[in-house]
Amino acid sequence: MATSATEERRERRFLGHPRGLATLFMTEMWERFSFYGMRSILVLFLAASAADGGLGLRGGTAKALVGVYSAMVYLVTLPGGWISDRVLGPRLAVLYGGLVIMLGHIAMAIPGGAAFVYLGLTLIIAGTGLLKPNIATLVGHLYRQDEDARRDAGFSIFYMGINLGAFLAPLVVGTLGQKVSWHLGFGMAAVGMALGLVQYVLGRGHLPDGRPPRRLTAEERRHLRTAVAAGCAAVVAVVLLGVATGTLTLDNVTWALAVIPLIVAVAYFAFMFFGSHEITPDERARLRAYVWLFVAASMFWMVYDQAATELSTFAQNKTDLSVGGWEMPSSWLQAINPIMVILLAPVFAALWVRTGTRLSTPLKFSVAMVLVGLSFVIMMFAAAEATRGAKVSVLWLVVTYLIQTTGELCLSPVGLSVTTKLAPKAFASQMIGLWYLAVAVGDAVGGQMTRLAGTVLSEPVYFLLLGLIAVATGAALAAGIRPLRVMMAEHAPPRA
Repeated sequence: MATSATEERRERRFLGHPRGLATLFMTEMWERFSFYGMRSILVLFLAASAADGGLGLRGGTAKALVGVYSAMVYLVTLPGGWISDRVLGPRLAVLYGGLVIMLGHIAMAIPGGAAFVYLGLTLIIAGTGLLKPNIATLVGHLYRQDEDARRDAGFSIFYMGINLGAFLAPLVVGTLGQKVSWHLGFGMAAVGMALGLVQYVLGRGHLPDGRPPRRLTAEERRHLRTAVAAGCAAVVAVVLLGVATGTLTLDNVTWALAVIPLIVAVAYFAFMFFGSHEITPDERARLRAYVWLFVAASMFWMVYDQAATELSTFAQNKTDLSVGGWEMPSSWLQAINPIMVILLAPVFAALWVRTGTRLSTPLKFSVAMVLVGLSFVIMMFAAAEATRGAKVSVLWLVVTYLIQTTGELCLSPVGLSVTTKLAPKAFASQMIGLWYLAVAVGDAVGGQMTRLAGTVLSEPVYFLLLGLIAVATGAALAAGIRPLRVMMAEHAPPRA
């Protein structure tokens, strides 16, 4: 017993948790620093003229590209998890993912034109697909099966690292990118990922076993090589056909990529409902309820993640950012959300514990939808004021982000929790990937929706339209709370 206690004291060296949590906390913090730092200036760089060091894309194209990029980042977590399970294992998947991400930021730091930008974005997408799902897997593996409470606390600390990195990123990367050089900002994102990799390698001895749970057999590897070769040949054929017909344009590529998450989502649900016989009738009922939550979550992210596109350009072009005669970088406003999450997350966690089953999951989703919709209704008033010619107060965006953060805390952690609860036993590990797929669908659709702003629709009408759609979705979800709770087997408490 004495030896066991001594070993436990040696292991608990990071806020009472296994030392490996410190390694994963810092890795995720720096990875999110690089991701959100680059994202805070990406649309501004893409839309900036060549004379200002940017790519000079049209506003609608730039915003659509950022939306598709964000969607692909979350979509590739599905194959990233599979590669870890069958080929690399989570430890190597995180390492290789971080290396690829760093190379992507380095490519974007090179002032070599559009080719380096697209190469960089592709590498970041691929690397994030390997790193994001598997670093969370490693956190879970730090704890024994009977340590549910400590595991939950460990994930809370881990998510704090996500928001800390997201908070610091716009202040550092955004400042350098907007005030000095876009490429210097991208370079700083690469430095952040490099720092995360260094401490990951140094702390790898404190991480759990990283072998894949079930390696591919020799026959499966042959089939995989054949499938990869066929996929690559198909991509090359499509590219060559596009070049030959003159249809290979950036706009057409973004439209095509935006459709992929929608197809994957429909195919995935169709497979679970009609292609798998391992799902019980009760699980199928819960899955039907989850479809409605999935749709609502997709619409939430469609609005919410426009912080990187429509709200970013509004902050840059139509917001008064002067502070005592100094022009604040517009990217700084994207630090509001993570600091609000850090401050409010404990409050909401305590609220959910205190209210118990009195506040149902569909009700929380409904509140989130109404809040994110109201945030865009507020932006409608800000955009209307901006049409008069003068730049608007930064407080419009501060209030918008505060309301959106409140909505996020009603939906994002609750959504992760209900995903694990409603997951059919045969799909328990894959359902988290399905939750990320909702983000991918929302970002893909939202990225294309931004094409309407300032072209087909005036900005005030655009904000109002999306705001009303979100509020209407929340109202419809609220109207269906009772049948959804029945399907979810989430029963209301008995009346007193």
